[in-house]
Formats: sequence, structure tokens, C-alpha cells
Amino acid sequence: MKKYLIILLLLAVAGAGVGFYLYNKPHKNMERADADMAIKAPALFTAFEEDETAANEKYLDKVVQVEGTVKEVSKDENGNLSLTLESGSDMFGVICQFDELTKHGKTDFKTGDKVTLKGICTGKLMDVVLVRCVQV
Repeated sequence: MKKYLIILLLLAVAGAGVGFYLYNKPHKNMERADADMAIKAPALFTAFEEDETAANEKYLDKVVQVEGTVKEVSKDENGNLSLTLESGSDMFGVICQFDELTKHGKTDFKTGDKVTLKGICTGKLMDVVLVRCVQV
């Protein structure tokens, strides 16, 4: 019985160690991160519209550099900047949520501005979403 108790205790300590490591793991520096691929915003949106499963395999959780025209600029309740890029659809677009861990040189974007951003693709809800974006 003591043997099982010791093994259980060792497993709990190992699990706590792994959890502590993962919790304190540093975030990827998006300014220095190399883009896995570069694409224009309408092409990215179309890829998800035509075949979401294939697009998820190709873009999901990858650093994607996207080029496009600003359709809408917004800030959330914490003041975090989000840009919606033109996608060719009247209703939906490519949302780029700026990285709150990075100091951004430009934050005064206007509708119609041409931008190149890179961020981590999290897939498509109604819009294609990139998080932790920085300007290239």
C-alpha cells in the first residue's frame, strides 16, 4: 500500500511540475517570428469559405502574414486594437487582433489603409481570425 502511495505522490509532483512549466512558458515574440506563409486577405478568406477543413490544416495555429485593405478599425473594452480587412464579402472579413504584449509603432489606422500584418491564425467563426498580430 505504501508503494502505491509513493508512486501516486511522485506522479502528482511530476504533474505539478509540468503544469508549472507550461503556465510560465514565455510567449512567442511576434515581431521576431518568421511567417510560415504569406497571403492576401481575400485569398485567405476564400480558402476558408471553399474548404474549411483543408484551410484549417494549412493555416490553423501557424504564423500567417496577411496583406489587405482596412475595412474597419475597432478597440475592445481594454483598448486592444482590432482591424478587419476586406475579404471580398460584404458581411465578413479577416479580423486581425493586435498583440497586447507588443508595443506598436502605428495604431491610428483608417478605413482604406493598405496594411501587411502577421499573426497566429485561429480559424474561422464567421470571419477568419488572426490573433497576436503585429505590423510588418
